[in-house]
Amino acid sequence: MNKKDPFNNPIRPLVALRALRKLIADPDKTEEVFVIISALSGNSRNRAFERFRSTPTGKKILQEERDILTVLRDRDRLERMPPASLGKTYSEFMSSEKISADGLVGASESGSRPQDPGEVDRLRFGVRVRDMHDLWHVATGYNRDLVGEACLLAFTYAQLRDRGIGLIVAMAWLRGGRFPGARKMIRQGYRRGAKAAWLPGVDWEALLSRPLLEVRAELGLGDPPSYEEMRSNEGKTALASRQAA
Repeated sequence: MNKKDPFNNPIRPLVALRALRKLIADPDKTEEVFVIISALSGNSRNRAFERFRSTPTGKKILQEERDILTVLRDRDRLERMPPASLGKTYSEFMSSEKISADGLVGASESGSRPQDPGEVDRLRFGVRVRDMHDLWHVATGYNRDLVGEACLLAFTYAQLRDRGIGLIVAMAWLRGGRFPGARKMIRQGYRRGAKAAWLPGVDWEALLSRPLLEVRAELGLGDPPSYEEMRSNEGKTALASRQAA
């Protein structure tokens, strides 16, 4: 009898459907985003991990056992970085949004399935993708409003091809008809993600002190879009997804 692959993640549509209903009823339930992603992502994250560790940067990050969350938590260091650098802009973004680098940790741990601890590198990659979400907000120029979150998710779907993220993007697109121009921006977010460099494999630690405009050009992100932010009634992001991975 073949040994079961501990990293195989079967699709669980009913679990995703229940979580989606909860998310529609309360768009601020971030933990349901992670339930949906876990239920529908299948083996997309495994494929992304294999791609990551096959690159020189990915190998280096895994060998050094990096934890990007520790770097992003060090706000004093980020604040000392040059004006208009990626790191300083990220710190300013987190302050203006009144959030912390730890914001996704609790939601992802409560919403995701437990993963086999036997493959440390695989888990390290998944956590790294999760913890880069707000850094991607800054790099792409999408804010944490309704449309900005939906656009970043569309961008992320183009990068990771994760069915769970795809479902949330589809929901955002359907509901986006209430907001002028939202559907067009979501489509553009997907196209940006398809054209840009593969962000999960980027050495973000090395880019933090560099000018944000330079980083955007190097990664093929282009200029950030200009749009009118649309916040939920409570001033939080609604279309779920302070994403992870």
